[in-house]
Amino acid sequence: MKELDAAGITAPELRAAYTECRRINAHFGRTFFLATRLLPARARPAAHTLYGFARMADELVDNPEPGSDPAESLDRVAAMVDVVYDGGTPADPVLVALADTVRRYGIARGLFDAFLKSMRMDLSPVEYRTFAELGEYMYGSAAVIGLQMLPVFGTIGPLSDAEPGAIALGEAFQLTNFLRDVGEDLDRGRLYLPLDELAAFGVSRSLLEQRRPDPRIRAALAYFVARTRAVYRRAEAGVAQLLPESRPCVRTALTLYEGILDEIEALDYDILTRRAVVPKSRRLVVALPPLTTVWARETFGSGRRLRS
Repeated sequence: MKELDAAGITAPELRAAYTECRRINAHFGRTFFLATRLLPARARPAAHTLYGFARMADELVDNPEPGSDPAESLDRVAAMVDVVYDGGTPADPVLVALADTVRRYGIARGLFDAFLKSMRMDLSPVEYRTFAELGEYMYGSAAVIGLQMLPVFGTIGPLSDAEPGAIALGEAFQLTNFLRDVGEDLDRGRLYLPLDELAAFGVSRSLLEQRRPDPRIRAALAYFVARTRAVYRRAEAGVAQLLPESRPCVRTALTLYEGILDEIEALDYDILTRRAVVPKSRRLVVALPPLTTVWARETFGSGRRLRS
């Protein structure tokens, strides 16, 4: 595979591990997978791997195997992360690829610890009174994902200068997920929209659970959408801190994910029984021009001018 060759990944077991991560990303993360196609080929395997690890842990919590204990499953994942940072060889292919990615990009162990801590927070009934209370969960479930990806994207200056934008990137995507999935989360006993913010509009958890259109719910969701768009603006401001070759990926991901907010508005905020999805046609309109540029660069090389 061209991506693995570009990254210098030659060992058969390692190639198989990275290929599994790519499969997970392609299957579960359509928007992010499409955006990763815009990264330099050498960076794509690491992006697939970081997504694959996060998805693996998330699935253990959200869709556990019948008879399994999600807490024990997360403990086993944490033990495998120990193996990764102790220099051993994990048994799971996703962790095999993760060990190589961590070594290549120097990703800090604490980012994975914070992520797994937030995954454990989802094992109990979830609700938060304020955005301040939600902050710890958001750091581990969202901000750290942006920080993990930062060395893969590369920066024009010190990583620390780009960290605020990376944190905002993760938070913007996560807040969008909270809005898109509010109905599904209620089914799982979770509510990530802070109760005090909802109460300001006269909305309670029990009102949301009735799943009926209500002007109070509409007003509250409009507020959350506007607040989330402000986070996207902070994330966009951070794109300039990334290497130019990574910016099309991040800009495309931002545009596509913010498009979910457009779809929520198009549904007039009636999202408790419906899922807002960006149509495939719109995804292609956004992604096709930069994809064509990447294809031309990889096919003909950056030093050749294309004839019209």
